[in-house]
Amino acid sequence: MTNRDLLTPADTAADLAGTVFTQVDGRISGAYRTGDFLGAVRLLDAVAPVAEELNHHPDVVVSYGRIAFELSSHDVGGVTARDVRLALRIQKLAEEQGATPS
Repeated sequence: MTNRDLLTPADTAADLAGTVFTQVDGRISGAYRTGDFLGAVRLLDAVAPVAEELNHHPDVVVSYGRIAFELSSHDVGGVTARDVRLALRIQKLAEEQGATPS
C-alpha cells in the first residue's frame, strides 16, 4: 500500500453512514454498548477471527458493557479501504449480537 491508498473522511462518509463509525484524525473509530462485560468480550471474540481473516487488526478497549474500536492502516499512516471493510464487518457482527451505539 502507498499513500495514494489513503482515504479522506469525505471518501469514507457514504460507506460508514448508518454505522457507529466515523473517520477523524487519520483513523476510524466506533463504540458499542453491550449491556455487560461478557457481552463486550463476546463481541470481541466474534471480531477477532474476522480481523485475522482480513489480516487487519483494530485497537480495542473493552470495559463493563462497552467496547470501542479504532482502525487505521499503520503501514501508510491513515485510513484505507481495509479499515472500511473491517468497520463494516464489525458493524454487522455488533448488530447480530444486539450491541447498540455508545
